[in-house]
Amino acid sequence: MDPQRRPKRCATVGLCAAEASSRSGGIEHVARFGARLAGGEAKDARSAQRPRRSAEFLVEGLIRVIGLSSIGFVALIFLFLLREGLPVFWEVSPANLFGTDWYPTFGFFGTLPLFLGSLLVTVSAIVIALPLGVVTAVFVREIAPGWAREVLKPLIEVLAGIPSVVLGFFGMTILAPLIRTTLNIPTGLSAFTGAVVLAYMALPTMISIAEDALDAVPKSYRDAGLAMGATQWQTIWRVVVPAARSGIVTAVMLGMGRAIGETMAVMMVTGNAARMPLTANALFRPVRTMTATIAAEMGEVAQGSVHYHALFGIGILLFLITFAINLGAASTIFKKRRRGGLR
Repeated sequence: MDPQRRPKRCATVGLCAAEASSRSGGIEHVARFGARLAGGEAKDARSAQRPRRSAEFLVEGLIRVIGLSSIGFVALIFLFLLREGLPVFWEVSPANLFGTDWYPTFGFFGTLPLFLGSLLVTVSAIVIALPLGVVTAVFVREIAPGWAREVLKPLIEVLAGIPSVVLGFFGMTILAPLIRTTLNIPTGLSAFTGAVVLAYMALPTMISIAEDALDAVPKSYRDAGLAMGATQWQTIWRVVVPAARSGIVTAVMLGMGRAIGETMAVMMVTGNAARMPLTANALFRPVRTMTATIAAEMGEVAQGSVHYHALFGIGILLFLITFAINLGAASTIFKKRRRGGLR
């Protein structure tokens, strides 16, 4: 062994003890310094996290307040409708209120033709929009190339922002005369024209939500269908679409809510005739919806009159219908998310 690398021996036992003591003291000093340094870093980290936690607390509180205020605004609107609309239920007899004649000037406040008119136009619009919406959503998600999907999806969502009065003007000046001459009917301002316009207005909502539902179907479903020997079309219509059924139902319900609550476009193209749509050709006759009745007559009634309260009573009915539709759609989405099938 190299004598220079050989460990030095202590001259005496006392010197060895002193040297060991000095070494242990140095190690202890280094340990205390390391602990002090670690404690200081932890203290600095805690002090740095305090402003971040305060900011997060403020943001969470602000979000909570905004959410509760939104619920409060909706509740206040409903309470206002109740205050102004409930008097009609004891000022007008039930037989009159749910009758078949709406002539407020002569004291007839039958809301049944208005409700059936809204139902006829809305259901017809959904019948028109449903196949178009589902097929378009399938094309955008399953068939179109990536670049086309990136263009079509935002374009479809932009169509939802077209003002309803513009669509109503288009339907009144172009679509109604076209339908009148094509079908050879007395007037083009009918429930069918309103259904076509409403179908166009509901399509962006239905396509967007249905496309999201199709996108939420796991890729393994498609791979399994193709692995079993199915063609692409068979996989789409027998595997993917049934798996996205609840999302498509949600799209239909939200589209229905959009259609039944529409006012201006419907008022411009349906003819505004408060009549019972019970005949075979009722779809091609003028009708009046609940929303159009409120918009057309609210500016002419005296505040506090029976007619005034009747219009607010129609508003209560509309509020409850749209609330039930949106609640059903939200419930469907929630159940699907709990099963893990919808993002």
